[in-house]
Order: sequence, then C-alpha cells, then structure tokens
Amino acid sequence: MAAWRRAIELALGEEDTAKLRSIAQSRTEPASRVERARILLAYREDPSFFAVSRALGLHHQTVQRCVERAVVEGPMAALDDRPRPGREPSITLEAKAWLVSLACRKAKDLGYPHELWTTRLLASHAREHGPAEGHACLAHLAQGTVCKILDQEDVKPHKVRYYLEQRDPDFAEKMAEVLCVYRQVKLLKKAAASEKAAVSKKKPAEVAIISYDEKPGIQAIATTAPDLPPEPGVHATFAREFEYERHGTVSLLAGIDLVTGKVHALVKDRHRSREFIEFLKLLDAAYPASTAIKLILDNHSAHISKETKAWLAEQPAHRFDFTFTPRHGSWLNLVEGFFSKLARSVLRHIRVASKQELKDRIMAAMDYFNQEPVVHTWTYKLEKAA
Repeated sequence: MAAWRRAIELALGEEDTAKLRSIAQSRTEPASRVERARILLAYREDPSFFAVSRALGLHHQTVQRCVERAVVEGPMAALDDRPRPGREPSITLEAKAWLVSLACRKAKDLGYPHELWTTRLLASHAREHGPAEGHACLAHLAQGTVCKILDQEDVKPHKVRYYLEQRDPDFAEKMAEVLCVYRQVKLLKKAAASEKAAVSKKKPAEVAIISYDEKPGIQAIATTAPDLPPEPGVHATFAREFEYERHGTVSLLAGIDLVTGKVHALVKDRHRSREFIEFLKLLDAAYPASTAIKLILDNHSAHISKETKAWLAEQPAHRFDFTFTPRHGSWLNLVEGFFSKLARSVLRHIRVASKQELKDRIMAAMDYFNQEPVVHTWTYKLEKAA
C-alpha cells in the first residue's frame, strides 16, 4: 500500500503573496511563471496536492514539485526554470577568438571589394578559411551564430562611428578667448539690467557683441502640384507630390546681438568676401559710430581674405574686432543654435516658386524673430576651459 502523502507547510509572507497574485494575473509574464504562481496561491488556501491539481487541471506531482521547491528555495525562485546543462558548445573559445579578431579587420584588407564586413560575408569567409587555420568547428558556421559571437564581445564590424583625430593645436587657448567674450556679454547684461532698474536715461551701448556665421546651401525647391491640406476622417497630414523642381540655393549670413537678441541678416546667392563685407556694412549702419562691434566667427576664407582685411583697414580704429573660434569648434558659436531653430521651424518642408521667394520668406522670418528677440546665453563655465 502506497504511503500517505503528508501536506507540506508552505509559509508565504504578505509581500511574497502580493507578488504572486500580481504574477498570477499578469498577461505578459511567461505562462510557466503564471502557472506556478497559481499553484502556490492555491496551495496556500488548501494545502493538498490532489485538491490543487484538480482545481488547476494539473498532475498532482507537478504541484508537489513546485511546492517542495518553494519550501527549499523560496516562492519567487520556484517560479523560474532550473538551469539546464545543455549541449557542449561546438565552437571552441580559440575559434571564437579567431573570428572576433577577423571581424576587427577590414574586409578589403583580405581581398574583398567590400569596405567593411557583413555578417553573411564574415560567416562565409570563416567557413572557407577557418578549418585551414585549425578551427574545423567553423566549417558549418551559420550567420546567426556569427551575430551571437560578435554580440557577446560587443563588436559591430558593419558599423562606423566617426571621431575627430586632428584638432587645432591652439584649441584650448582659442576656446578660452571665446568664453571670455561670453563672460563680457554676461557683464553687459547685468549692467543693462541695473540701468533699467534705476530707470536711468537710455545710453547707447559702447560694445556690441555679435555671434556670426553663414548657413549656405539652403535649397529653393518648388512643388509640381498643389499640396493637399489635412482632411478630418480622410488623411491627417498635408499630402505632397513626390516630384519637385530645384531653383538653386541661397546662403544666409546672420549674426545675433548677444545682449539684445536682435538678428542681423542678409540672404545672398553666395557667401564670398564681398557678401561678408556687405554684412559688415549692415552692422556698421545698425550701431552708433562710437560702438565697438565684436564678432565671434569661424576661420572661413571670406573672413580673413585680402579683400576683407583691406575693407577693415579703412574703418575707424577699434570699430570691428574679430574673435575666431578654433577649428572644429563651431559648437562654441551661439548662432549655431539659432540656425538649428530656423531649420526646424521655418526651413523644414519649405516649398517656394523661386529663389527670390525663398529669400523673401527667410527675411520675413528674421523680422518675425526680431519682434520678440531671444537673448541667447552660454552656460559653459570658464573655469572648465583650463
């Protein structure tokens, strides 16, 4: 006669019970975890293997194994499958290391027309050359296995991440000069705020600091058919014909007054020295003759050309002062943020009938921004530049 199966005492705390109830009612947990959570909750209410098995439609030995494991390992550990030994790996560690080292080379170095590896090409090369290198286990290497091996080592030979190797040798010094100008802007803002608070007579500023750059290659693109507006219940967006016409490009020359936020701008077909000088003349007319105009700008050829230097030499002393950003340091120029805003809010999806219309709309955008100027502020701490 079979021995009587005694009920096993299963102690479940309130926290474990709450977790088990959450898992038992889950729609996203694996089915095995949900089933075991229900077993433990049912056994807590009625500690009988047979009663629980009948209620849940399971074999009583399944219930018994789950409860016994919960008693020994804990109720939450009993929900997961035990690790299985599995099959011995067929690909050796040496073969994996050879494959990873192969992935770290360029495919073109091994005679392929490809610049970089694809996982399919890498698997094919390993199957062909692996056995000859002493790795017979790679003779039937699958592409999926290559992906798994490379993922384990966090190697992605099919991707390229760019970096900058060569920098301006005087990068730190030039950056410090630009940040000193931004500190001067901060002092000018404080002085302007104190004068406004004192309700003093408005005096023309003695210094104007302009963050300047060009945005070339703005395309004048025309549609070949009218855009269709959104229609409720039909399509939620504007509909646009795929074909388009090109009418050339224009360049935006713009500078932001870092104290007032006003934008000074010109839109031209090109951005040579003569266009840059025209912009300087625009600034010259915008500020009193006693105001020193400081520009933060990059080392574009138009900014340092003979034509530009000759024009500057004809101007009064200390009227214009240039502070150049270092090479590959355009992020130091605050006007870049304004160009980003312009591209996202005005130029994105823009369609025009001619280059002149594009110029007019860009200048209209400048007038719109100048209605409520935004004062741009640099938050980088000068001490970090050392």
